[in-house]
Amino acid sequence: MLRVENLKVAYGDVEVLHGVSLHVEEGEVVAIVGANGAGKTTLLSAISGIVPKRAGEIFVEGAPTGNLPPYAIVERGIVHIPEGRRLFPMMTVWENLELGAYTKLARQRKDQTLKQVFELFPVLGERRSQLACSLSGGEAQMCAIARGLMALPKLLMLDEPSFGLAPLLVQTCFRIIAELNQNHGTTILLVEQNVRHSLRMASRAYVLENGNVVLEGGGKELLNDDRVRRAYLGL
Repeated sequence: MLRVENLKVAYGDVEVLHGVSLHVEEGEVVAIVGANGAGKTTLLSAISGIVPKRAGEIFVEGAPTGNLPPYAIVERGIVHIPEGRRLFPMMTVWENLELGAYTKLARQRKDQTLKQVFELFPVLGERRSQLACSLSGGEAQMCAIARGLMALPKLLMLDEPSFGLAPLLVQTCFRIIAELNQNHGTTILLVEQNVRHSLRMASRAYVLENGNVVLEGGGKELLNDDRVRRAYLGL
């Protein structure tokens, strides 16, 4: 579904990604783990067209994305839920969700998708008329994920979905991600600093350090890797 080959990204003269390659197959949960500053958010931003590439190529279902703008990447089925949720605070939950139905197909199926979203996130149905700024952290994260689902993604990219959530809500967040994948067939590329949780649920994972992929393998395999355990799990 997604293939990244030798991707290089720079901010000015500072190169942040130094030839990253990875792939995500349909139906997988693939995790990207690494320390702050490793380049994880830049990687997702490059895939979604927010940050330009210096070199390399990104393929979606075998076709290169080239220099497509972000809205065209969304039309190809790649939906990016950024760190920090980025809801429109002075718009209602309903209005935020409607904005997610950006593409022509998503607009055509908007009512059906809204029904499915409210079944998956009942609390959003209860809060549909509330301003997004009035939501709790967990509710805001649900709204951000739901807004992404309104675009009918083939691949959902999640950047730090558990950031800022209380421990109990972290469990809920990962349960929702697992349900999206297992029960709804959503393919997921997950960037998450909670290494233990992300590797437990991932089909495969990549470890990113200083803009380079230094390890890759099955999620459970990397969870038991001594280097990962020492560097990210404090074991």
